[in-house]
Amino acid sequence: MSGISGFVNLLNRPISHPRSAIAVMNLLQQHRGPDGYGEWIRDDSTVGLGHRRQNIIGISSEAAQPMTDGNGNWIVYDGKIYNYRELRKELGETLFRTTSDTEVILHSYEQWRKSCVNRFRGMFSFAIWNETRRTLFCARDRFGIKPFYYALVDDILYFSSEIKALLPFLPDIETDVDGLKDYLTFQFCLGGKTLFVGVNELPPAHLLIIRDGNVKVEKYWEVYYSLDFDHTEKYFQDRLESLVSESVSLHMQSDVPVGAYVSGGLDSSTIASLAAKLVQKNEMIGFNGRFKEFGSAFDESDYAKAVAHYSGFDLKIRDIHCNDFLEHIRNVIYHMDFPVAGPGALPQYLVSQEASQHRKVLLGGQGGDEIFGGYIRYLVAYFEQCIKGAINGVTGGARFVLTYQSIIPNLTALKDYQPMLAKFWSEGLFDEMDKRYFRLINRAPDLGEAIRWNELGEYSPYEIFRSIFKGTNVGKESYLDQMTHFDFKTLLPALLQVEDRTSMAWGVESRLPFLDHPLVEFVATIPANIKIKDGRMKYILHEIAKPHLPKVILERTDKKGFPTPFTQWIQGEAKDFVIDVFSSTKALSRNFVDNKKVLRLLDKEPKYGRNIWGLLCLELWQQEFHDKKGYFQSLNTK
Repeated sequence: MSGISGFVNLLNRPISHPRSAIAVMNLLQQHRGPDGYGEWIRDDSTVGLGHRRQNIIGISSEAAQPMTDGNGNWIVYDGKIYNYRELRKELGETLFRTTSDTEVILHSYEQWRKSCVNRFRGMFSFAIWNETRRTLFCARDRFGIKPFYYALVDDILYFSSEIKALLPFLPDIETDVDGLKDYLTFQFCLGGKTLFVGVNELPPAHLLIIRDGNVKVEKYWEVYYSLDFDHTEKYFQDRLESLVSESVSLHMQSDVPVGAYVSGGLDSSTIASLAAKLVQKNEMIGFNGRFKEFGSAFDESDYAKAVAHYSGFDLKIRDIHCNDFLEHIRNVIYHMDFPVAGPGALPQYLVSQEASQHRKVLLGGQGGDEIFGGYIRYLVAYFEQCIKGAINGVTGGARFVLTYQSIIPNLTALKDYQPMLAKFWSEGLFDEMDKRYFRLINRAPDLGEAIRWNELGEYSPYEIFRSIFKGTNVGKESYLDQMTHFDFKTLLPALLQVEDRTSMAWGVESRLPFLDHPLVEFVATIPANIKIKDGRMKYILHEIAKPHLPKVILERTDKKGFPTPFTQWIQGEAKDFVIDVFSSTKALSRNFVDNKKVLRLLDKEPKYGRNIWGLLCLELWQQEFHDKKGYFQSLNTK
């Protein structure tokens, strides 16, 4: 993997200290590419490209970046194109002087211009400067696996893989109020916003093109939920099995050994088991994290061990303690660039640290919940719709409607989600589904008086939520598709940010076979009553996984993601640390959060609560970036 950066003066004027600017961005992203760095500055200092490199594919020095094709195209690139060999053949082998997929992107752009992205199967963010047309062409993969941020300052557009590399060039480091309101509502930002004023995220499946001083952002791909009622369940299973197997095989391409994250859930276990079958015995290594002192509620390593034993690969387990939290939480926030709403970021960071001692490339199961419908809230919302449909007499004969028989056996899984249930059903059954799902995922009411809402302005996240939830690419016949589509477009990119940062902090490349666009496009056509069936969420994935996993994994009904004993820590061993964080002079003077009131909530946080975690990360984020803006500004020598 790598870190990319660069600048373009929109007025074709030279910038001062161009090499220093690239050097600063490379410095702040050096963890993303420990194997080397490079730069290219146009002779007139109007354009510059920077790169930090990790050797995965094409590990010789010939594949170093920035790379040129000799025709006036220069590229910096982060990611992996899994079908690069096929594209080489299509373009003609004689064109190539290296074995890297970077060169494939260059020649693809020269051949097909901006439509080249439609041919790429993989994860990527890149920027190509075309000398002939004086155009900067940037692209990000369909799902947002690889990051891309940009800022326009004094007619200069700066871009980078991580926001911290842009901070030295901003006139000031300020909180974007609309982005903050998104974070407090959803725990992520919508519509390309970030939490930094002046910094934008290039959305997944989008291009950014600069030409003649103009900046244009456009979408190049969409997933369509066109449900297929013409095929049998066996057809869907056979086709899905083929696509998943093909994707895992493609994601195994590497010039270095590959490992896997193994949480003990269905998604990661399926990927790891399929991958283990493609390598020699004992070559695969799985990685897991656990919290032993709090018992089985926070220790799922036995499930991971069962998968490893069944599939014949080694498993390394990272034991995580409160001291790890105290030592590393500030580092996690620094690497994330954002406050991290989910406590799972900490164990993921520490497991990646362990993995970095053994492997540079790891496979993971991210994306499975969003494309197959694996979150408990989908079950809750659909159960309600069954009740509503039965009352109104509108469920009979509809092929897309889930049955009571499918849902009721899952209800025991709701025992740890009673606060969510109470909130969801507190205002009755009969509102429009978009309003009800918004209430289900809206975390703002839980923060109460701890937030100074009157200082956040009139911006309402609901309208942008509704525009995504009711997207024209989603049929109105399936509530499950509307829910999963919203999470696919918003929650998933936020989770992928965690995936990227926690792995790249240790120089590890994370690959996600479920996020292969032919696979995702196919799953979007599967009716809800095949995704959830016979009392089983993600039913169809269970069916294709049966030959590859032990019974104990297939029969699990208690998977909760990556449960972290954060509440136990902040009410015990870490309490003094948390009090100190919220009690500092700067913490008590924040504009938008009343940290005195936050402190009163410490002892009220429930077992799997996320409110204090989200607010703690918000405060630490301000300390790491806002309170240290002098450091970032000092790095800009212009």
